[in-house]
Amino acid sequence: MKKILFGALIALASVLIYKSCTDDAENKKILKENSMLLQEQLKNVSKLIVTEGNFAEVYNYDDSKELFGPYIRLEKKALVVVNAEVAIAFDMSKLEYDINEDSKTLALKSIPEPEIKISPDFEYYDVTSGYLNPFEAKDYNAIKENVNESLLKKVKQSTLISNAENRLVYELSRLLVLTNSMGWSLAYNEQPIKEVQDLEVFNQVLID
Repeated sequence: MKKILFGALIALASVLIYKSCTDDAENKKILKENSMLLQEQLKNVSKLIVTEGNFAEVYNYDDSKELFGPYIRLEKKALVVVNAEVAIAFDMSKLEYDINEDSKTLALKSIPEPEIKISPDFEYYDVTSGYLNPFEAKDYNAIKENVNESLLKKVKQSTLISNAENRLVYELSRLLVLTNSMGWSLAYNEQPIKEVQDLEVFNQVLID
C-alpha cells in the first residue's frame, strides 16, 4: 500500500513539474512572439513621415551706396518673388527604443529630430545696378539666405507644424494600440503612456 501511495505521489509530482515546465515554456514562447510582433510593427512605422506645403515670399533687396556723401547714389536693388516647396520629415528609422520582455514594456528612448527642407524657386524683377556697384555672387547668396530665414519663420508659425506633429502622434498611437492589445505597456523617458492624450508630449518635439 505504501509503495502504491509513494508511486502515486511521484507520478503527481512529475505531472506538476511537467505542467510547470510546459506553462513556463509556453509563456516564454508568447513573450517571444509578442516581442517579434512589436519589432515587426516598429519596422512598419520606421519610414519617412513627410508633411508638405507651399509658401510664397516677395522680397525687396537693396544694397545701394552713397558716393561722395549724399550727392551720388550707387543703386543696387531687386524685387524677388519666391515660391517655395516645404517639407517636414521625421525619419522614423532613427527611432530608438527598448523592448523589455520581463516587464512587458516597449520603452521609446529617443524620437528623431524633424527635418525641415525648403526648396525655393527665385524670380528676379526690376534688377537695378551699375558699373561701380554691380550685382555679384555675394548679393544672390545674401538674398537666398535672407529669404530662407524668412520662410523658415513662416513655416514655424504655420499649420504645417501642427500637421507634422499630428502625423507623428498618429504613427506613435499605433504602437500604443498594439501594446495595449497585448497587455504590454508603452513608455517614453520612463513615463508611462496609457492613452492617446499622453502622446501630446511629442507635440513639442519640433524646433522652436
